[in-house]
Amino acid sequence: MSEEAIQSRQNPRVQALARLRDRAERDARGLFLIEGQRELSRALERGVAIEEAYHCPEMFRGSEQAELIARCRVGRASVCQLGVSAFEKVCGREGPDGVLGVARTWDCSLARLRLSARPLLLVVESVEKPGNLGALLRTADSAGCDAVIVCDPVTDVFNPNVVRSSQGALFSMPVAVCTSQEAVVWMKAKGVRSMATSPAATKTFWDVDCCGPLALLLGSEKDGLSDFMLGAADEKISIPQAGLSDSLNVSIAAGIVLFEAVRQRRK
Repeated sequence: MSEEAIQSRQNPRVQALARLRDRAERDARGLFLIEGQRELSRALERGVAIEEAYHCPEMFRGSEQAELIARCRVGRASVCQLGVSAFEKVCGREGPDGVLGVARTWDCSLARLRLSARPLLLVVESVEKPGNLGALLRTADSAGCDAVIVCDPVTDVFNPNVVRSSQGALFSMPVAVCTSQEAVVWMKAKGVRSMATSPAATKTFWDVDCCGPLALLLGSEKDGLSDFMLGAADEKISIPQAGLSDSLNVSIAAGIVLFEAVRQRRK
């Protein structure tokens, strides 16, 4: 069977693909976009089934993109070639490399999570920016966290910008999505101690024991943690800051505290 080739931005298949940039469409169809060679390659490496693959040879930067599309064909993905204008219609990133996949979303319930004997968790509440949520996934993956729990999300984990900013960590890091109340009940049932970041805390992050089962709680970029989550935390910690700024980017804050936990656990 010959491969379909589409040039028009108005083609119904192109328009349906572009609508997957909207959360309502992703939720309704249970599908999401994976843009770029690195992200698509890492999805395949982690066993994510690619249902559709799109490529624009004029945008390829080497032989790797063509090889990746060949891997999608072997995996029985429906492959379609797009012209430059059509590909730009569906791809939201600057300087695209000409490959894009469509995969099915998966269950992100707490019940799916499997913890080690001494788990390290990152729990984030109401994070607004997709880029920050993706960076948090990447940071948690680098620190060897057991899972990331996304509470009361403003953006969904299958947002294309989350996928891109995570650099494929979405495919390797177990993720659960739930309410803050559900997360607190679940952590207490699992015997996981929670540690919340707060500018008002009297303890600094390096003065607390991070060696047992532990969850780091971080809030939104604008408002921080909710009163409920702060009240439910077993311990509150601060990150000392010497400059005029009174806050850090949420993914930077996560990296600072998580890698202190990693340091303590390696002693």
